[in-house]
Amino acid sequence: MKLLFTLMSLFFVICVGYTQEQPSNRDKAYEHLSKFQYARAIPLLLKLVDRKKPRLEDLEQLAQSYYLTNDYEQAANWYTRVTEHPESPAENLLHYAKSLKQTHQYKKAIKALVDYTERTGNTDDIALELEGSKKALEWLANPRPLELYNETNINTPRSEFSVHPTQNGVYYTGEPLKGKGNYGWTGSSYLQVYQAELDETGHIIDSSPIKNEPNPNSRYHIGPVSSNKNGDTMFVTRTYVGNKPNKEPENGIKYMTHRLELLIYNKDAAGSWKKTSFPFNNIKEYSVGHAVLAPGEKSLYFISNQPGGFGGTDIWFSELQENGQWGKPINAGSTINSEGNEMFPSFGSNGFLYYSSDGHPGMGGLDVFQSNKIETGWTEPKNLQHPINSGGDDFSYITWNDSNGVTRTFMASNRSGGKGNDDIYSLEANDGRRLVLDGVTYMGQTTEKTLSGVAVTLYDGERTLMAKTQSGMEGAFHFEIDPERTYKILGQKKGFYSDSLTLSNIGILRDTLRTTLHLEPMFEVGKKIVLEDIHYDFDKFDIRRDAAHVLNELARILRDHPSLTIELSSHTDSRGKSNYNMKLSEKRAKSAVDYLVSRGISRNRLFAKGYGESQLLNNCPDHALCTEEEHQANRRTEIKVLAY
Repeated sequence: MKLLFTLMSLFFVICVGYTQEQPSNRDKAYEHLSKFQYARAIPLLLKLVDRKKPRLEDLEQLAQSYYLTNDYEQAANWYTRVTEHPESPAENLLHYAKSLKQTHQYKKAIKALVDYTERTGNTDDIALELEGSKKALEWLANPRPLELYNETNINTPRSEFSVHPTQNGVYYTGEPLKGKGNYGWTGSSYLQVYQAELDETGHIIDSSPIKNEPNPNSRYHIGPVSSNKNGDTMFVTRTYVGNKPNKEPENGIKYMTHRLELLIYNKDAAGSWKKTSFPFNNIKEYSVGHAVLAPGEKSLYFISNQPGGFGGTDIWFSELQENGQWGKPINAGSTINSEGNEMFPSFGSNGFLYYSSDGHPGMGGLDVFQSNKIETGWTEPKNLQHPINSGGDDFSYITWNDSNGVTRTFMASNRSGGKGNDDIYSLEANDGRRLVLDGVTYMGQTTEKTLSGVAVTLYDGERTLMAKTQSGMEGAFHFEIDPERTYKILGQKKGFYSDSLTLSNIGILRDTLRTTLHLEPMFEVGKKIVLEDIHYDFDKFDIRRDAAHVLNELARILRDHPSLTIELSSHTDSRGKSNYNMKLSEKRAKSAVDYLVSRGISRNRLFAKGYGESQLLNNCPDHALCTEEEHQANRRTEIKVLAY
């Protein structure tokens, strides 16, 4: 949801619209795009690009739509196709690099940035992204000793973010699964404010929407919120809902733009809330939001895109006057603010300012930074590195000491492996026992030849990226891991099929674990590889979520090797009628090909083939007495290299 506050410079846009008789898919897609309804445009654009020679403009719009709806993996997929187009301008390499950073593909991002420089001779445009990509590789290889926990009790498939402590628990902002209205940009419901409790371990439980103020019954975004220590004053960010919104013409269409405003709620002696408007709101010219009190509660910090700033959205502050009113906003200065976007400020119990920015060197999207107030202004912002920051958007970082003196820290991120779009995470320092994971990467399953230069990625059990390294000259790689955890390890190298494994150290007492990865070369035309873990529900041919992970990796291999053409085949066991098995396997193979096409792979590089029960791997024909494991060996999906 950070895009609501950044890419539109804190605008919220609704189009009055236009219609025409019997519009084509392209007409409908581009009408949605003109209204910033990216989620609605994507399925139509997918139909437009599924052809031998798609239009460059359609490819660009699809890649951008995925980026603007926070699906960075798909954005990177389609920007690959965009940059391969012979007429693609150099600027698309910058968009491609940003998408790659969001998905932790920093080496590819660096190459795209260098390619941009070679084509344009311009180094200024890439300096920030290039520095961030290089630092990200270092931070991933040496993550800070911190543990992130997904707050699964309250996270949903949609967005949750901006935790703020109360006297009895926390507030946070989220998209209801069943809300009023629908926001065309993302296809999700409008934001609401929730209240929740913390259990004895500090995790969020018992969440419910605030029923009255500050959640008015409207079709607009409410949140984030903050409060003073006493809890009798609240600062609420809200999309302005006045009767006369600003009208801005663009491309012959009139739009109603609703900017953000800051509301202040004060509780009276009877417990009722009184709402006032922050005196420096200016909904005709700019937006104001994300307000938080500094220590001492005499300064109010917030973000705004008002004139006088350094970039898109800057951090500003107002001082409390003797008459109880807030003074004229003052920009926090060029040390804190950048040419990009700064947002989600908060103050820790140590007095440090924490905020998110995309205008300083970072890992991708928004990164969390820390700065301290000094006599001359602010200290140079410090990137909080991995695992606090990731290739995704990391924001709304907040830390405080509860009534028992225990430090509580929360943040939000849309990094891969989460439960939804933006998820809330809690953080804890890892000061306990650490184990060592030593591994070796080999070339193929049947040789003892080690393979160097393999990118090895460590994920936790929910596919959240933990660390990334590269195997050395003898194929060796090394990670420090936590006890009593389950991890996934993925090895990738250009010219080879990837290999992965799941490793659990639950109940293991030794301090060092050892493992191996075996990457098969892919150069041999006619070679067949069985895709492990491609399973279908009984009598079904749709792609399950577990199979999607495997096909995503196959899509990556195809993108890395644009000359690679494959046959993707599906096989069944012998049970059931042979004609039916043949048709079912054909549908399954086509379903897998369709999925790869949706991930940005050109259909003319893929051939679907169903073999039914005609190519059994063992002696289990019709009516044979075979075990379930023997039948499972025949139910497989294979790829065969047709050209390379």
